[in-house]
Amino acid sequence: MTFGHEAAGFVVATGPEVHHIAPGTFVSPEGHLFCGFCRMCRSGRAHICENLRILGVDVDGLFAEYAVVPERNVWEVDPRIPPDVASIHDPFGNAVHTAYSGGGAAELATATVAVLGCGPIGLFAVGIARASGARLVIGVEPNEFRQALAKQMGADLVVDPRTEDPVEAVMAATEGHGAEVVLEMSGVSAVIDQGTRMLARGGRMSLLGLPSEPVTLDLTDQVIFKEARLFGVTGREIFRTWQQTTALLATGMVDVGPVITHRFALERFEEAFEAMASGRSGKVILLPQHPA
Repeated sequence: MTFGHEAAGFVVATGPEVHHIAPGTFVSPEGHLFCGFCRMCRSGRAHICENLRILGVDVDGLFAEYAVVPERNVWEVDPRIPPDVASIHDPFGNAVHTAYSGGGAAELATATVAVLGCGPIGLFAVGIARASGARLVIGVEPNEFRQALAKQMGADLVVDPRTEDPVEAVMAATEGHGAEVVLEMSGVSAVIDQGTRMLARGGRMSLLGLPSEPVTLDLTDQVIFKEARLFGVTGREIFRTWQQTTALLATGMVDVGPVITHRFALERFEEAFEAMASGRSGKVILLPQHPA
């Protein structure tokens, strides 16, 4: 199995039934391979297709010089977006979908937004919240290197949960009201619980992080009595999120430059993975040689 599900590249050849994408087109692939016929696909929710397969998980993926992708899964990249930035359409789209799920960009405007976990996708979410007009953007992240990146991406306040209670910090920063929008990126059970506790009454919490164990929540006080909205988020809406992603990246509304901290040639993949695992990195980009 060849892994990898985030990429951008040039189309070098097409099959006989390809009619809309020509060789030479610079594209980024949507990694959710959908059937097009199930109830979800036919109701406009192909990203949660009942027969979903994922590039690099269920079929050979993109850690390669060449990859095979269905025509309907490729997105033509706006020429204003640099090639290395184009390769992060997938994770940036995760952040867009998480930030906008349930209320769209309008819900972020003038709101306090808390981002729990500032890995690359969380860092993108910080920038999206900032660009969408949030009144206050709070990042919660224990890694010092990524704390600095969160500030570069526009966080007004970065909380270190090793030394400070994140719930108390958010409540103090909001005069006891809590955050109207909480974006959960960590997948840590205790952090998910903290997210419901820092959430304002009537607020929205979107969950992208994947817990490795069951999560216990105080649903009565922290969700039901608050009339809180909890949204599970996966992938990207096909292809509305891609339109939103293009608008944010192509216009420069969100500068992802600080998040892309390392670039390696594809054959140096071992060094790339070491950089990623070190904790002192944001997004790590692999650059295959462009075919002649």
